[in-house]
Amino acid sequence: MLSKRDLVGESSNHSRTERLWAYVGDVIKAIESHRFILGLMDGSLPMDSFEFYIVQDALYLKDFAKAILLISSKARSEEERDAFLSHVINISKVEDKLHTFFLKRWGIRLEEQEMSPVNKAYTTFLLSVAYSGSYPEALSTILPCYWVYMHIGKLLYKKGSPVEEYNRWISTYGGKEYEKGVKWLIGLVDNIEASRLEETKITENFRLATIYEYLFWDSAFRRETFPFRVKI
Repeated sequence: MLSKRDLVGESSNHSRTERLWAYVGDVIKAIESHRFILGLMDGSLPMDSFEFYIVQDALYLKDFAKAILLISSKARSEEERDAFLSHVINISKVEDKLHTFFLKRWGIRLEEQEMSPVNKAYTTFLLSVAYSGSYPEALSTILPCYWVYMHIGKLLYKKGSPVEEYNRWISTYGGKEYEKGVKWLIGLVDNIEASRLEETKITENFRLATIYEYLFWDSAFRRETFPFRVKI
């Protein structure tokens, strides 16, 4: 794993996102070997955990969309704002289509569901940075959501799954349509100008968001909920 010094500009041999990805190598390795991910691939993941995950992911995207709108308002030109919104909306449409399919199939009303503790913490973090952070800082916070899913999707796509539902998930995130939007966002983060202080925040936000990605799958595997009902 690269040192923090490598991530704030001293290392010129790699792009910003290459350095960021190297810095979360330990987290990515843990995600790749998590029982949820391995269970998608070999079919051993309990369907209850997958259903819990889909519900939580659909709830997550509602707050994530709010964060996207906040971040777009910080863009440094109208052209960049419009391009940003266009690409992230296209990515979100791919995900929303997947969630809608499963929720209808299972007869689940999303408005009746509650966020898990990890989901609530993750979305609160995203919204907080989207509101109070700079444009580069906020971009680095949402990037792991897209990039980690593309990485895992492509990894699993090579092997597939014996379970129909899991194969549908894998095909979505391992597909070219999803990859195109993610690569655009990676390029944007690579080329955005940032101060030295912002570079430090970019590093910290990127790592924390990646850790939340790990926790999201771990929480779904365990079907973690609050000990008391939150909704009134």
